[in-house]
Amino acid sequence: MDTLNFKPTFLGQCIIKYQVPLDIFSSINNIYEQNYNNLVPANSQLAGKIEKEHSLFFQSENETEMKNHNFLPINVTDCVIKMFKHYLTFNKIKDYKTRLNSIWVNEMKQHEYNPMHVHQGSIFTGLSSVMVLKLPKNYGVEYSATDSPSNGKLQLLGSSSGQFAKIDYQPFLQERDFYVFPYDMRHCVYPFNSTNEIRRTLAANCDVKYNPITNRGY
Repeated sequence: MDTLNFKPTFLGQCIIKYQVPLDIFSSINNIYEQNYNNLVPANSQLAGKIEKEHSLFFQSENETEMKNHNFLPINVTDCVIKMFKHYLTFNKIKDYKTRLNSIWVNEMKQHEYNPMHVHQGSIFTGLSSVMVLKLPKNYGVEYSATDSPSNGKLQLLGSSSGQFAKIDYQPFLQERDFYVFPYDMRHCVYPFNSTNEIRRTLAANCDVKYNPITNRGY
């Protein structure tokens, strides 16, 4: 984790793709699979039209909707926090406080999808993410425009406007990719139609308390 493999993309706001270390990637998959029957369903808290949405970590002062819990070892949560803090340093954000809020897994099967949405934690400012844990071997038939496939794609939309602005990003996903972006960046996942395949991703929310006025111009 001392040397991070990362690549930024700018859509007005910044998205950074990191590569998760293999031991962290394997540990998360193993924890999810071995503890699946004991995991907390998170569907009521999420926007996804997905049957299997389960929480691995939740820490909040407000436990009215979900009780605090943690299935993850410290090396996994430390890894996630380090990449969030690197994002803030890269974007020249200073004098901030972070608080890891929630981590959950979405496991999509054919025809399931995540509609366009944004995230929030205990506060409205922070960072969210998508970590790729498992991908289908194929995404099924593209019914049209086969030269520009969309089945199972993650799409992120920036907040820029005006002619020639680049706001639409559909990254080519690979296992161990970890995309970090602001809470208020709109994003969605399109359905796929291949049978007996799953698309497994992890999402993590981290509250970031900072002063947006004093952080301008660094």
